Amino acid sequence: MRLSIKKFAMLGLFLLMIMALAACGGEESPTSGAKGDAGTDVKAQVLKVAFNQPETHPQYKAMVEFGEKLKERTGGAYEIEMFPNELLGAQRETIELAQTGTIAMSIVAGGLLENFNEDFAVFNLPYVFESAQHQMSVLNDQEIVGDLYASLKDQGLFVAGAFHSGVRNVYNSKKPINTPEDLKGMKIRIIESDTNIQMMDLMGGVGTPMGQGEVYTAIQSGVIDGGENNELIFSDLKHSEISPYYSYTKHLMFPDYLLINSKLFDGMSKEHQEIFQEELQVAIEQEVKMWDEDVKKATADAEAAGAIFNDVDTNIFREATKPVIEAKLSSDNAKALYEKVRSAAK
Repeated sequence: MRLSIKKFAMLGLFLLMIMALAACGGEESPTSGAKGDAGTDVKAQVLKVAFNQPETHPQYKAMVEFGEKLKERTGGAYEIEMFPNELLGAQRETIELAQTGTIAMSIVAGGLLENFNEDFAVFNLPYVFESAQHQMSVLNDQEIVGDLYASLKDQGLFVAGAFHSGVRNVYNSKKPINTPEDLKGMKIRIIESDTNIQMMDLMGGVGTPMGQGEVYTAIQSGVIDGGENNELIFSDLKHSEISPYYSYTKHLMFPDYLLINSKLFDGMSKEHQEIFQEELQVAIEQEVKMWDEDVKKATADAEAAGAIFNDVDTNIFREATKPVIEAKLSSDNAKALYEKVRSAAK
């Protein structure tokens, strides 16, 4: 009997060790067919990536292709393992997981990063970008963003790159929105950031920070009246079923950032860092191309589910949200960055 108990104890300890290893952001696994310089099998470092959207999302598909190329070009040194649908938690939680190295990377909405460096707020301001082309020309120009992206390293993070995440518009369960007066009293889900709270207040609504996974139930139960997001989220997460009025306010075009644990990235060889950045840029360009086609399909699917889309005079909301822009450009750095962004649109 004692021997049996001892065996069970040893088995339990072994399982705990396995679980601890599995929790690491860069766990290793044998890579079939990959050989090192001495002809030995290469141990692939599995890079876990948290993502809050489904597998159909353009960013997910772009990251899968990125992972394949990264593995190929590094001789099997790295593999990407995606965790969609908030499997590893809401975005704020996954940022913390990436900080500690529990996971390797997380794709997060731009609004969250201003909580780490307020200068990121420049890219989250209403109507700062005029088009996807304008946005991406800025967000992947190292002369403009290089220092900013590296500024989080002392907090355990590095912004490897930025994805296009569409144009955000307001949707709700009650009526079409045409003016700030139409939004009066409505609780609208926003990403947690001071900028978004101020912006929604100026747009006429009541900004309510909330994780994406909670939104459907919150609208359904009447806790909130709607949200603000792009057509893909609106359709893919079935918000069109319970909050069918989608109004093209076009108030935001902020990016989604790929965050990587800074120690992990700095620990890569220079060659692997260059491969990582080169292939990520290819993935970003592919994602932008996929976006437009996916939006067309998402819009059609949402309409089939009962959604009603309406155009809006965006100048009304552009004018209404000017005070938040003025408030956020309080430092010389922020003002200079904003000027660079706006100049790139000309």
